Amino acid sequence: MTHIEINGVAATAEALAVPALTVYGHFTAMQVRDGRVRGLALHLERLDASTRELYGQGLDGERVRADVRHALAAAGTGDGAVRVYVYWPEGDERATLMVTVAKPQDMPRTPHRLLSVPYARDNAHIKHLGSFGQHHSRTLAHRAGYDEALLTTPDGLVTEGAITNIAFWDGTAVVWPDAPCLRGVTMALLEPLLPSVRRRTALADLPGFRAAFITNARGFAPVDRIDDIEFTVDAALMNTVAAAYDGLEWDLI
Repeated sequence: MTHIEINGVAATAEALAVPALTVYGHFTAMQVRDGRVRGLALHLERLDASTRELYGQGLDGERVRADVRHALAAAGTGDGAVRVYVYWPEGDERATLMVTVAKPQDMPRTPHRLLSVPYARDNAHIKHLGSFGQHHSRTLAHRAGYDEALLTTPDGLVTEGAITNIAFWDGTAVVWPDAPCLRGVTMALLEPLLPSVRRRTALADLPGFRAAFITNARGFAPVDRIDDIEFTVDAALMNTVAAAYDGLEWDLI
């Protein structure tokens, strides 16, 4: 079962009324192992920046760390899929933090199939609540036998996956779509470690790429199909991505 704490204490029915009835907020998701996480500073920066944008005030990173440590200890584990949700009910002096701890999750590094779906998230740079559209897109992909949805603009520009970022390999560079999207922490960590470029990418451009892969908080995986376009899983590329990802430091929370 998922362990839930709100403002550093076990969630009560009364306290859960805030997340249950609030659709305005944001969050970050991380994989914690032995009390450590990859890209901790990026998670804290994301929470602070989004809190400032949505509520006009920042969020103390040390408070976030303390609440996550407390929730992990109360759950009796140093490993878990941890989420930190931020709400700020009107009239309150400080933000409400909800921390959830679930079982650890890793993305299988097996080839994934993606279905393109025309949908663009509002304020895509924020990991915000109200994700009906992206989850519905992913549901459509699953029903059609795919693993993930690839979100596109109405005119066919690639933006991001429903719960992932996507990158393409042109034989020389790792191409990240230059489009409104959530810059995931794993993407942010890998981008400077790989021969990366940003480029506007349309569905019509996909046959020109040699390979593709996706990333999110659970890791990364190669892509072997988008719609009816098949991609070769480039072993050398995936070994390079794996070496970069597996070599990332784990930060103590």
